[in-house]
Amino acid sequence: MAYQKEEIEALVRQVVTRTLGRMGQRRSSAIILDAQQIEELPAGSVYHVPAGTLVTPLARQTALERHIRLVEESVAGETAVSSTPSPTFTASGKQVIAIGADHGGYQLKEILKTFLETADNNYTVIDCGTNSPDSVDYPDFAYAVARLVADGRAWRGIIIDGAGIGSCMAANKVPGVRAAMCYDQATAVNSREHNNANVLTLGAGLIGPNLAKQIVQTWLTTEFAGGRHARRVNKIEQIEKRFTK
Repeated sequence: MAYQKEEIEALVRQVVTRTLGRMGQRRSSAIILDAQQIEELPAGSVYHVPAGTLVTPLARQTALERHIRLVEESVAGETAVSSTPSPTFTASGKQVIAIGADHGGYQLKEILKTFLETADNNYTVIDCGTNSPDSVDYPDFAYAVARLVADGRAWRGIIIDGAGIGSCMAANKVPGVRAAMCYDQATAVNSREHNNANVLTLGAGLIGPNLAKQIVQTWLTTEFAGGRHARRVNKIEQIEKRFTK
């Protein structure tokens, strides 16, 4: 399934303009299904998620890895949704990656977008902007990418600005996002193996295109190690829940 330019723009506009206040009201009374609960289910099973339950991004990924089908029950007036196959995959099986940048990261974004869309890589890219080197504010694009990942519309997210620091801070304000700024292959591996990072931030002023490609390739192909690291990532989620209820 190919994304048309108009569809991408509408999707990004929807994500950026959605009000956080409305989400906060919904979450205040919702049941949360996290990765630890998924780990307790039999592999390959089907689990019916009660209506109104909030399924964390890590829980969805854990279910995918353990071949557990989550069937989300409908509430009045809504249609039931099955999370398998994952919405982060296109009909052709390509993994969806959201990418965004400010003016400082625009050129590197364009290079990485082409790199990700080559025949050797099995990805579909949602470009959240910016679309020129004209000055813009990095939090807007970091938020757009982070929300696509948190909402399950993208498998992973990549954000580029001048140093990678500001976008990382902004993205990590979105519940369900674990953004990591990486500057070499070692940090890319660590952020995935130990922290299960789902958003990568890069500093275009710190690394060149070739290193950026190596970091992205490593980050996208490194699996989460689980085990003791899963326990620690779950604790990160627990901290987040204290401020999102």
